[in-house]
Amino acid sequence: MSDLLDLPVATLEGNPATVGALTEGRVALVVNVASKCGFTPQYADLEALHEEYRDRGFTVLGVPCNQFKGQEPGTAEEIAQFCSATYGVTFPLTEKVDVKGPDAHPLYERLTEAPDASGTAGDVQWNFEKFLIDRRGAVVARFRTKVEPQAPEVREAIEAALAN
Repeated sequence: MSDLLDLPVATLEGNPATVGALTEGRVALVVNVASKCGFTPQYADLEALHEEYRDRGFTVLGVPCNQFKGQEPGTAEEIAQFCSATYGVTFPLTEKVDVKGPDAHPLYERLTEAPDASGTAGDVQWNFEKFLIDRRGAVVARFRTKVEPQAPEVREAIEAALAN
């Protein structure tokens, strides 16, 4: 299988890219996002992390997904407008994709092989699950939905990945 950074994925605007092109050689927190979810306010903390660590080689990569109770029903334009106007999102967003099931995007087929802190791998369970990948494309941490982006364990994992 190709390296995770070489996997093709389109931008929210529909332009072809790769995971590596979107993360630009940075440590990245890949998050399946949704605009109409109880966890949608995590966008604010994700943007704050992106801003805080950007100059040190970090980015967030948002991956819109509509698989969890239809909580990301919008078009690409609607998603972009919501993210920008509501949360001032400046980190890159991909096209809307499936993150589980038979049509799961290859990125998520790879990401979900990684276990969370309890040792559990497998399907994404809900919106705003987070995967930290290092500059080489290795998954170094996985955080479930309820782990806030500003949680100490997330920040510690980002700091450790940036130090390597």
